[in-house]
Amino acid sequence: MATNRKTVFANGEMYHVFNRGVEKRSTFTDKRELKRVMQALAYYRFKKPLFRFSHFLRLEKKMQIQALSNLKTTNKNVDIICYCLMPNHFHLLLRQIDDAGISKFMANFTNSYTKYFNMKNDRVGPLFQGLFKAVLIEDDEQLMHVSRYIHLNPASSFLVEPDFLESYEWSSYPDYLGLKNPEIIEKETVLNLFSNEEQYKQFVLDQAGYARTLETIKHHLLDE
Repeated sequence: MATNRKTVFANGEMYHVFNRGVEKRSTFTDKRELKRVMQALAYYRFKKPLFRFSHFLRLEKKMQIQALSNLKTTNKNVDIICYCLMPNHFHLLLRQIDDAGISKFMANFTNSYTKYFNMKNDRVGPLFQGLFKAVLIEDDEQLMHVSRYIHLNPASSFLVEPDFLESYEWSSYPDYLGLKNPEIIEKETVLNLFSNEEQYKQFVLDQAGYARTLETIKHHLLDE
């Protein structure tokens, strides 16, 4: 995964990681696929899973939760700070924990999901567009703005209205607002920069209109 990559991932540092489907194709086309992604993200953040992912998937939900809970005592490859899954791309905010943790995590996640997607949809070949992109988070201000950008994606892309952003299931935004149990994310990394969840919500929504304007301009430029 690290071939020809300029970014050198350092332990303890955070990175905005993103990629999209080859030829901008849809990569997450139904709930079954999106649930598979969530399972892969939860599983592969750990350094040494006790068994293969295919075996993990055959466990009952209660046993999956217990297995992940047991893994929390082992080393992790990454912390997932926040995420958003879109129809043809994804955004992750990751902190590297172990050496080469981000590269290992992304290789395991994308290879596993590509294999599943190709078998399910009777296709062959790469699903994602080359090497994933990664941008170092250099300070708290950038951290806050990147988390907002990631969480605004469904609204800025007109998948949901800003007022209903918290209902978008495939994002960590509802976790940040305490609307569902944050099973895989380390939300305190961002929320500790705010007084409470409501202040973070206002921080995100205050830029919803501007984000949509930027998205519209970007599409116009790409169409010309």
